[in-house]
Order: sequence, then structure tokens, then C-alpha cells
Amino acid sequence: MRGIILAGGSGTRLRPLTQVLSKQLLPVFDKPLIYYPLSVLMLAGVREILVISMPGHIDQYRSLLGDGERLGIELSYLEQDQPRGIADALVLGREFVGDEQVALILGDNIFHGHDLARVLQEQVVKLSGATLFGHSVADPQRYGVAVFDDSGRFVDIEEKPQRPRSTMAVTGMYLYDNEALDYAQQLVPSPRGELEITDLNRRFVTEGRAQLVDLGRGTMWLDAGTHESLLEAGNYVRVLQQRQGVQIACIEEVAYRVGTLDLAGLEAAIERVGVASDYGAYLRQVQDDHQRRATAHEGL
Repeated sequence: MRGIILAGGSGTRLRPLTQVLSKQLLPVFDKPLIYYPLSVLMLAGVREILVISMPGHIDQYRSLLGDGERLGIELSYLEQDQPRGIADALVLGREFVGDEQVALILGDNIFHGHDLARVLQEQVVKLSGATLFGHSVADPQRYGVAVFDDSGRFVDIEEKPQRPRSTMAVTGMYLYDNEALDYAQQLVPSPRGELEITDLNRRFVTEGRAQLVDLGRGTMWLDAGTHESLLEAGNYVRVLQQRQGVQIACIEEVAYRVGTLDLAGLEAAIERVGVASDYGAYLRQVQDDHQRRATAHEGL
């Protein structure tokens, strides 16, 4: 499976913050926003990832993340010259994906939960058609909302309904078999001139080949596309990190935990970031914890 992070859009709702800076490079407490979806793809087992963004921003992402070698993954970059909808990422990424399955995630979506990695890895293995991820929200009118029949079967998606038939929003993370690339190519732009991801997802639903996974109460999902939600996300990360003493979306730690980064790579990351920052000091702590466990194991 290959991954795509759509970090495009002009960020009009966040101006003037996004006047000269891509939305997905804005800070969510102590890290750039794009670290969060990137870490999710890594936890899912995806190792080849394409970042799509607007002209003028690609070099910023490349400067921040490089080619992925320092994380043990492969990162590529592609321009989307203007916003043409979420499904356009599959059109643009066709050559990158090739004959593989694809995981598409929005660059301003944050997911966090104890069992998230396990759930994602299970769904990658089970994928047949399209797998969507739902989360209950208090304001479903703002989202694409899942519709269920009387037996609880997932039968449709309504885009920003005035009278939602459920509170289950379809989040900005999608797993697709390869034919989704053909389906995206066949989409007709909506009245707002975009290739709508809901139209693509509804095709899989109509064919009976879409699964909706409820992320449940144990997982947090945030769409950091407004000033309020960006602040809410930052506060969420701050509280959890300070109370639990662990980082959320520390991409070097994730790489180390999933086995794409060794101790030498972790040391290089510490030297690059520097222990003067809380982030670098945390990486040193991760390294020290490993060495303590190794020493204890040797003493058995």
C-alpha cells in the first residue's frame, strides 16, 4: 500500500496565518500539523508516501521532511496547482500509486488513540474495495455523514445534511483498492468545481464494497481547519503530553517503534533537533529508555 497526504488548499479560513505559509505547516502545540497525519500512515505500515501541496509550498515540505530517508521511509512531493477537491489527490497520484492499494489522508486531520495502530494495520490487511473511518460528532451538519438502514447496515453518505440521519461523520482518512484511481478519474466536478470524495465513496457504497469502521470513543479525531479547532488540537496535545509524559506524533519515535529507524538513526535525529528543545530532549529520553531496557535484559 502507498500513502498520499493531501496538504493542499489555500487555507482561506485560517488567514492571515496562511497568507504565506501552508496550513499543514502551522504548529499544533509543539510540532507542524503535517506530523500528525504522517505518523498515522507510518503506524498503519505505509512506507512510501506522496505529499501533495500548492505551488510555493512544496519546497517548505521538502525542507522540513526531506526524502524520508532519516525516518526509514520514502517521501515524494507533487504540486496541485489549484484546489480541485480531495478526490483529485487520487488523480494526481495515479503514477505514484501504480498498481498498489492506497491510503489517502487529509493533512489537517489529527487521529490519536491507544488502539489506533492496531485498528489501522488490521484494516489494511482486510481491505476490499474501500474502508472509511467514522467518528461520532456533536455537529454532523458540517461533515459527510454515514447513513444506516434499520438493521444498522452502512448504506449511504450525505454531504453536510441539514437534518442528519446519524451523528457518524466520515473522517478524512480513506483506504482504497487500486480501482479507486479509475473511479476518481471518472468523477464529474460538483457545482463548486471540485472532485468530491463523497461521490467516490458513494460509488463503493452503491457497489456494496465499502466498509465503515467506527473509531469509537477511545480515539480522538480533530479537523484542524479553523482557528478554533487548531487551538483545540493544540490544547489536546499539550494536556496529554504533559500529563502522560509521552509525545503524540513524534515521527522519529514512531519510526523507531515501527522498526524503520535504528538507534543510530535516532541519535542522528537527536543531534539534528538538539536537546535544547523539549522535542529533542524527549527523543533522548526514548533512547535512554531503550538502553536501560537493553541493560536490564542483559542482566537476566
